[in-house]
Amino acid sequence: MAGDYYELLGVQRNADKEELKRAYRRLARKYHPDVNKDAGAEERFKEINRAYEVLSEPETRSRYDRFGEAGVGSAASAGYQDFSDLGGFADIFESFFSGFSGGAGQQQQPGRRRGGPTRGDDLRLDLKLDFREAVFGGEKEIRISHLETCTNCSGSGAKPGTQPRVCSTCTGAGQVRRATRTPFGSFTQVSVCPTCNGTGQMIEDKCDVCSGSGQKQEAKKLKITIPAGVDNGTRLRVSNEGDTGQRSGPPGDLYVYLFVNEDAEFQRDGINILSKLKISYLQAILGDRIEVETVDGPAEVTIAPGTQPNTTITLENRGVPRLGNPVSRGDHLMTIAIDIPTKVNTEEKELLEKLAKIRGDRLSKSGGLFGGLFRG
Repeated sequence: MAGDYYELLGVQRNADKEELKRAYRRLARKYHPDVNKDAGAEERFKEINRAYEVLSEPETRSRYDRFGEAGVGSAASAGYQDFSDLGGFADIFESFFSGFSGGAGQQQQPGRRRGGPTRGDDLRLDLKLDFREAVFGGEKEIRISHLETCTNCSGSGAKPGTQPRVCSTCTGAGQVRRATRTPFGSFTQVSVCPTCNGTGQMIEDKCDVCSGSGQKQEAKKLKITIPAGVDNGTRLRVSNEGDTGQRSGPPGDLYVYLFVNEDAEFQRDGINILSKLKISYLQAILGDRIEVETVDGPAEVTIAPGTQPNTTITLENRGVPRLGNPVSRGDHLMTIAIDIPTKVNTEEKELLEKLAKIRGDRLSKSGGLFGGLFRG
């Protein structure tokens, strides 16, 4: 299938399950071949199903986010998808088949057993960094709160010495089915079992520690490595540090989103660092060698005689390391600002007036070229 699955469904890459579901429903109504007879509608409908099939499952979505189509090529077959996660197959078709006549034949969607192990949820943590931490990276200690398997019951949810029993309503499937007739035939609606809430089992004697959930909330400290050159919005993935899965399922991942605090002196433009350098008018005229501050510490720069305002001085390889290739760095660009004094003393004024005469500059009658500006 060509194109990005998120673009195909018209959602952002951070869309949650409900956003994906709404987008899928809207597009399914538009392109279903029983409604849309345009050429290519059926193929489009299959592509939409394939995209939702991959993105609606956390495990396959994670593989797709990391490896693209290559990571989910054998995850599931393309075509018509299991609609059980949409809250029932029939309610979709009833909403856009009303008013149509004719039969669609019988179509029954297979349900999925929900009583087995399930992967835990992914977690998100927003982390603020100082400017230099983002530039150079390093180790950072974070604190998270996530679900871990209850050690008292080993995740079963049952009091030690007892075992959960199979749910009598769904016989362990975790789902119940209801056939619904439409003008196009009979469709099967699959929904979560209301008795066991989709687990496929009932716990009569619940664990005293986790109250039958098999999980408990725990705080944890982690040390993570911040790569050099990260910027606002950079996302780091920490494997297996999300919520633990139910019924011995694998844990989810922790996603750390980075945000960089502003610096009073430096700004960032890609991998370049920008700053302003204020010098006196005499330094601008005569030139000088001065010490300046960089992210690497003090450095010496040369001010050429006759330097003009807004001149840029470039310090090569003093910028931000390129993310993923810290050996390559940007530059530090300093923009010159010239400080013109608002007052000078009498001696300075006389010297400036002499300089003006030597250069042949015209003096005004109101006290010389500098008289109005430099009132001493």
